[in-house]
Amino acid sequence: MTEADMGITYAELSTYGRLRKNDKLGPWGAYCKLLSTWGKPSSDNAQPLSPRQIADKTKLFFTKYAVNRHKMTVLTPSLHMEQYSPDDNRFDLRPFLYPGFEWAYAKIDRDVERREQSGRKEKDEEEETNG
Repeated sequence: MTEADMGITYAELSTYGRLRKNDKLGPWGAYCKLLSTWGKPSSDNAQPLSPRQIADKTKLFFTKYAVNRHKMTVLTPSLHMEQYSPDDNRFDLRPFLYPGFEWAYAKIDRDVERREQSGRKEKDEEEETNG
């Protein structure tokens, strides 16, 4: 499957996997953590992402993860390339059926709206002082 098909890069997928498994973060926690990393300019010349872009990618990842999580319970052990690899599932006590993330997604959407509103106010104030 290509990155274009998934709508997310493999590097981003790895980041989400670490946030989910190692840091034990859900959608809201991952979104907040990524705001401080992907939302700021970095030394690798990557454009910082807007809160809306981070929210969309976070919701996409967790939606796809919840839809496909049950498939991990029947997989055999495989080569472990990441720290969060599924081992042989003996000690994997995570749920494999997830309820919807509506509450977390609504919280993310409210935060994005708040940030966009404050950004518009700052631009309007800046234009008034300059113009």
